[in-house]
Amino acid sequence: MAQPFIEIDGVLVNNEVLQTRFYCDLNKCKGACCTLESEYGAPLLEEELPVMEEALPIALEYLPEEHRAIIEKKNFFERKDGELVTRSVNNRACVFVFYENQVAKCAYERAYFEGRIKFRKPISCHLFPIRINNFMGEVLKYERFSECTPALETGIKENTTIAEFCKDSLERKYGTEWYSKLIQSTKK
Repeated sequence: MAQPFIEIDGVLVNNEVLQTRFYCDLNKCKGACCTLESEYGAPLLEEELPVMEEALPIALEYLPEEHRAIIEKKNFFERKDGELVTRSVNNRACVFVFYENQVAKCAYERAYFEGRIKFRKPISCHLFPIRINNFMGEVLKYERFSECTPALETGIKENTTIAEFCKDSLERKYGTEWYSKLIQSTKK
């Protein structure tokens, strides 16, 4: 029987990340991962705060007035139950969401792709649908949401796994050598 996790350089990876077919289809989900109902926003790392703060004036340019007002009044992040997270609007949209053709998108990512800032977006957002849990070390798991059903269907059509879909974010977090080891582990 296959083990549920593999270990790559001290990081445990759930086999679902390597086996589940997944390819995001924004035209179908409308950026649902940025607008999931929750009192918690996207998880943040302490070291992301100064970089986000520096790029904030540019990110603000893309945001709707309601989102800018929340950031100006309460800041863009908060601590909830010891977790550092982005603020959300009405327990729904991340405070950094703007809408383009009714699709929720990230203001930081737009500014990044326009070459205006060097920070793409929080790593937790970039890795989605992968979540990092800390249990005596980092554990990568697939976080299921019904809103991502179209991504599962498209992943089958494209024959792309979560690990392949998240290549850029996994390399950003762990490096290209680590990612190569991860992919090689599937060939054994």
